[in-house]
Amino acid sequence: MKNETQIKELVKEKYSAIASQSKEQNAASCCGATGCCGGDDVYNIMADDYSNLEGYVADADLGLGCGLPTAFAQIKPGHVVVDLGSGAGNDAFVARSIVGNTGKVIGIDFTEAMIDRARLNAEKLGYNNVEFRQGDIESMPLTSNVADVVVSNCVLNLVPNKHKVFSEIYRVLKPGAHFSISDIVLEGELPDRWKEVAELYAGCVAGAIQKTSYLAIIEEAGFSNITLQKEKPIILPDEILAEYLSASEITAYKELNTKISSITVFAQKPAKDNRNCCEPGSGCC
Repeated sequence: MKNETQIKELVKEKYSAIASQSKEQNAASCCGATGCCGGDDVYNIMADDYSNLEGYVADADLGLGCGLPTAFAQIKPGHVVVDLGSGAGNDAFVARSIVGNTGKVIGIDFTEAMIDRARLNAEKLGYNNVEFRQGDIESMPLTSNVADVVVSNCVLNLVPNKHKVFSEIYRVLKPGAHFSISDIVLEGELPDRWKEVAELYAGCVAGAIQKTSYLAIIEEAGFSNITLQKEKPIILPDEILAEYLSASEITAYKELNTKISSITVFAQKPAKDNRNCCEPGSGCC
């Protein structure tokens, strides 16, 4: 397994390439994102359809998500919304349609090429209350207690240190504020071999953790009212698996009866922190 630095460089490399592709190209892949399918078949098996949501911008939709967190996020006019792993701006623009001119949306992405594409989209649309910042969501370029809502779509599974990300989400949310995040989780185990396949990691599968562990990390970070808003199974077709795994490896995986799911999770930062720990963001909570 690669170390954290290597994983981040892998993700940056893959998603820099994706930033220059169309949604149709990205849909022909295992996460709707990684180019891990051969031939002309299209497998858009994780992404949900955004096209009926108000604020949808086709040029910003690269087909990279695994849910519709903005539809579940209870965003209101005037809110400050932070979108983690904002890509070309898809969720940010949907959020902007809800917060209106009195609100603000800040997108954060690790990849310079994605930031450039998102900023170009915002400029074309004339949006002056949508901002995109390049940064690592393990150490967000934001001050504490600024966000009313945090959203993210199929991104945290790409981050090696999920504890640190949720600690950062806690830090940037205002007291009493909340997040709605869509992500990929597991019930059961994946073969170790999968973790060595770059496309399966960048494709949101090999970096996923156990569902129980994922929810436990959220609770450990101090959040309350943790709620599963949506859950759907993810089935990886043999045609995708065969691109990188042998027939025997595919058979071995199926025998494990591992369940891969997309979940959308809601959780709230308490209005008052009674944990008697040090300053949020300092790493000791």
